[in-house]
Amino acid sequence: MPELPEVAYQKKYADATILHKKIVKVETGDKKIYQSAKKEFEETLAKNQITGSERLGKYLFLNLEKNGGLVIHFGMTGKLEYYQHDEIPKYAQLTLTFEDNSRVSFTCPRKFGKLYLAESLAEFQKDNDLGIDALALTKEQFLEILDGKTGTIKGLLMNQKLIAGIGNLYADEVLFQSKVHPTTKVNQLSDQEKTEIFKEIEEVLEVVKEARIEGDKLPESYLTTARKKGAACPRNNGKIEQIKVSGRTTYFCPVCQKEKS
Repeated sequence: MPELPEVAYQKKYADATILHKKIVKVETGDKKIYQSAKKEFEETLAKNQITGSERLGKYLFLNLEKNGGLVIHFGMTGKLEYYQHDEIPKYAQLTLTFEDNSRVSFTCPRKFGKLYLAESLAEFQKDNDLGIDALALTKEQFLEILDGKTGTIKGLLMNQKLIAGIGNLYADEVLFQSKVHPTTKVNQLSDQEKTEIFKEIEEVLEVVKEARIEGDKLPESYLTTARKKGAACPRNNGKIEQIKVSGRTTYFCPVCQKEKS
């Protein structure tokens, strides 16, 4: 599922392709994607234009010249596709045709993505009870979020109501880089471990974001490159193991990430 770094790439893609173009035609797809009536989307988007973009966690907010903005959650397989031909891509769930005859489609084969209309990103954040964007998080805010929590650190990192943008994949990466076992209870973390996790949230997300935007490979020292049960630990410390944490498949190195008793 696209997490913060992948949505950052989609933001850059949108900024480079679809801004300041008048929308002359709106075509909609499966109604399960739409979080309000499709007719409302058609009426809001027609004769409008996208003037800019913002990102909050896993959500992309496309600012409209009038009537707020279009919010995209990419689900597992969603993405934007910009093109200048007549053939609409397979699995297109929303297609906007611009005055210059170029188009953008939101394609989503598995239909887990969601489209919203909102007055502003701040209002959307409040209405959907979303936490602080992971790359806007301060150390003080992070420590405040941890205070009094007793669940697993992996579960907390993935909780979008607390921190927006980290999903299953990069929660594992943050904890691998921090050398913290994913089942560790938040109230068992040392001050040093809390500081290390905070540092790695920014480091991991920035490294992956740049790799996604530039089309580069991730460092070989990253767990994400060896995300398979029995694979060699990127630090050559043993074999990667697989467990379930907070209902999600989780990968870690039992040598690097010692389980607390």
